[in-house]
Amino acid sequence: MPDNSKSEWNDNLTVGMLASGSKGNSIYISDGITSILVDAGLSGIEIERRLQRNGLNAGDIDAILVTHEHSDHIQGVGVLARRHDIPVYISRETSKAASGQIGAINNEINFETGCNFVIKTLNIHPFSTSHDADDPVGFTVNKNKTKIGIATDLGIATGMVKEHLKDSSLLILEANHDPDMLATGPYPWPLKQRIKSRTGHLSNKAAKILLSELRHDRLKYVILAHLSETNNTTRQALSTIGPALTNYKTQIEVAVQDYCGKLLNLA
Repeated sequence: MPDNSKSEWNDNLTVGMLASGSKGNSIYISDGITSILVDAGLSGIEIERRLQRNGLNAGDIDAILVTHEHSDHIQGVGVLARRHDIPVYISRETSKAASGQIGAINNEINFETGCNFVIKTLNIHPFSTSHDADDPVGFTVNKNKTKIGIATDLGIATGMVKEHLKDSSLLILEANHDPDMLATGPYPWPLKQRIKSRTGHLSNKAAKILLSELRHDRLKYVILAHLSETNNTTRQALSTIGPALTNYKTQIEVAVQDYCGKLLNLA
């Protein structure tokens, strides 16, 4: 007789933003059976601390998924993988670019961008994003009818990005900068141009347009991520992007750099 216990068939997913910003990024996702990190861009010790603050244990992580090789996404990958024997899912191109920072690990699993793979009870799809890295990806994480869409480092939202993010129950979207703050801020001109480019980072205005195309009645949460500490503020991001959800019941949150966010449940 099949086991139809809730733990095996439910769509319940829990999401926690451990950190988000230019100093380090990491996302925790679990269905109670399988637990993963998307990126580990803080030190291994700091990620362990932030997990513990939410009553979680790094030793229970089943996999680390890597979006791209920039240090604010991979700083703690090697340390955590070696300390807790955690498999690392990473594309071949990103692995080559990140090898000097990650170091040797026991279990590296190379995925192909655009091809689904499964980690125990979670279905994962890596999709290509427009960013200045060797093979940058976003991810969707699916459990039955519940879907999480993640796109946090991209200069533009391509048609492919929109296609993969549509119908998500929870969206984690980049809202990196306010264009006026960037233009008048202290960054040198070449860096401003990089951020504004098609392979840079998404502005608040671009994030609002993207969200306007992705919103739907079953979208439970939107998390704004990778906010610049110099060229954006929580208030500015919310005031610009929030109106895209007028007349929708979707809750909007802002992920921050210095502390982990609350766990959000997609029951």
